[in-house]
Amino acid sequence: MSVLPVLMAAVAPGVALLSYFYLKDRYDPEPISLVIKMFLFGLLLVFPVMVLQRALGHGLGDSPFVFTFLISSGVEEFFKWFLIYFLIFKHTSFDEPYDGIVYSVAAALGFATLENVFYAFLNGPTFYELVMRALLPVSAHAMFGVMMGYHLGRAKFSQGKVHKHLALSLLLPIFWHGVFDYTLLITKAYWIWFMVPLMTFLWLRSLWKVQLANARSPLRMARREERVKI
Repeated sequence: MSVLPVLMAAVAPGVALLSYFYLKDRYDPEPISLVIKMFLFGLLLVFPVMVLQRALGHGLGDSPFVFTFLISSGVEEFFKWFLIYFLIFKHTSFDEPYDGIVYSVAAALGFATLENVFYAFLNGPTFYELVMRALLPVSAHAMFGVMMGYHLGRAKFSQGKVHKHLALSLLLPIFWHGVFDYTLLITKAYWIWFMVPLMTFLWLRSLWKVQLANARSPLRMARREERVKI
């Protein structure tokens, strides 16, 4: 495969998933420029994450549990959470609960897309392998982004329980990312029997959270009141 088709195949899943979740915003779509900016910031996170993961890998050994839950998921999700919390959480464009999902998914898919590009050029995968990466790691990063963004939205717009939702916005992605990585690591020959139900659960859970976040939008309430007045 030549360079351009490989690059397009590696980038397409992230762009398609980001478009899907962006279009799920029913009431007040976010500025596309800001969403793209978060995607690019997520892409840039790959470099410091790689450096830190390599250092931790040398220092903490090769335990599968430590690697998957701390070195892999812990570091990656913390950096994404840090990015969203300090750049977006108090931004004026973050004006309804679903916005947290849009920005978190954008950062997560930026990260996953560059990882996918590196994998494609360093490993020379077949078309089947690229499809499987689109269905598994790239999609999984989007699901972790939904978890993070949903609870950031709850933290910003719910009355009370702010610290609880902030904690969940970080801990839930770390946990499920760790479960995902650990499952792939220890079930090498029969991984599909575990990954299909896991990914089905993550997708169904994410779509449910998307509905809940949209349902909690103050803009939805405002439109309902306008209809009543009319």
